[in-house]
Amino acid sequence: GMKKDPIANVKGSFPFVKYFPELETASMTLDDATTKIKEIQAIFDELAEFRPIELLRSQRQRTDYLLTKQARIVAMTCTHAAIARARLVELGFHYDNVIVEEAGQMLDIETFVPLLIQGGESDDSSSSSNSRLKRVCLIGDHNQLPPVVKNISFSKFSHYDQSLFARLIKLGVPSIELNKQGRARADIARLYSWRYDDLGDLEHVTKKEEFMKANTGLAHTFQLINVDDFEGRGESTPTAYFYQNVGEAEYAVALFQYMVLIGYPPEKISILTTYNGQKELITDILSQRCGTGTPLAGIKPGAISTVDQYQGQQNNFIILSFVRTKNVGHLRDIRRLVVAVSRARLGLYVLCRKDLFCHCHELRRTMDQLAAKPTKLQLVKGEHFPTERMANDKVDAHKVHEINDVTELGELVHSMQQDYLSNQQ
Repeated sequence: GMKKDPIANVKGSFPFVKYFPELETASMTLDDATTKIKEIQAIFDELAEFRPIELLRSQRQRTDYLLTKQARIVAMTCTHAAIARARLVELGFHYDNVIVEEAGQMLDIETFVPLLIQGGESDDSSSSSNSRLKRVCLIGDHNQLPPVVKNISFSKFSHYDQSLFARLIKLGVPSIELNKQGRARADIARLYSWRYDDLGDLEHVTKKEEFMKANTGLAHTFQLINVDDFEGRGESTPTAYFYQNVGEAEYAVALFQYMVLIGYPPEKISILTTYNGQKELITDILSQRCGTGTPLAGIKPGAISTVDQYQGQQNNFIILSFVRTKNVGHLRDIRRLVVAVSRARLGLYVLCRKDLFCHCHELRRTMDQLAAKPTKLQLVKGEHFPTERMANDKVDAHKVHEINDVTELGELVHSMQQDYLSNQQ
């Protein structure tokens, strides 16, 4: 038999030489042979994993197999959990941990269903299967908007719009409140940090270059811009609850055009508003101003959205329209204001009727900070994106151009577009 000498050449006894071209010339020790056998074993292990996928013909069967036998992490929406529950229980799907993201925006029952998508004692099956669930982690923010409940009596009197997340926090269940934010410039974060216990900033918010640089062509990192009646009109309601404000919509689009014309990437700007009616009006105006045949044809912002739909998202620059000029409306809910002003990373420009919103007691802590800066849009002339100016540099007075109203901004954008066209030619 073979001697147990690990250095000896065992190539003669190794049955798979011809599968390893490099062995034709080299000699082979026992250790080498062991390594090669492991390589072969790994190939067969991999094949064994593919085998079920070969046998299972339909996509559905393959998915079920991966779900119950292979997957370590399975992601789905709460709605899907409710739809798929019966099938998952029947498949014998099991899990130990559940993580629910944006839990503050889910109905109580919607958060509860995903905890039950495996067989438990209540499922009348002869098998005595127990739920394996060990840990539930809800992640969310009860300072932002609750789930949307259309029926007023359900939401107001039955508290149906209270999430399980908010309910557990009210009941004093141990929770961890994150105490630093890493999204926004420190001065923008101050607009909403008062709603949180002692919310600080992560280090990169003060150190990273994009946070230290000023916003090109704009004198301030954030501004409240007071928009008066435009052509004699403030808010209007073409149909009930469908609020629009033409002046603010025109202003938002003109500001967007100005930013794009001085070199901002359009996808880094989002236009948000508190009403669907205004969202549609802005979309209309934008399709005219940036439609076919215009200098900025086909250019679109990152999003045109309502504040409520934009919860959980962010962009570098946010143009925000509050629409209302007679009553504050549903922005009186401080949670909506927190969502509205916390979407921006580098720049926030709020278009509204200053007197109305600054006199609203519930919104004071945020509105006072906004109103502390000039309430007419201040531009910085002659800059092109990206600027070298720092956010805390003092801007030379002669470079600042104050815009009196939307008509003036419209005229400026018009002349900039003419220059843009002649440069292109």
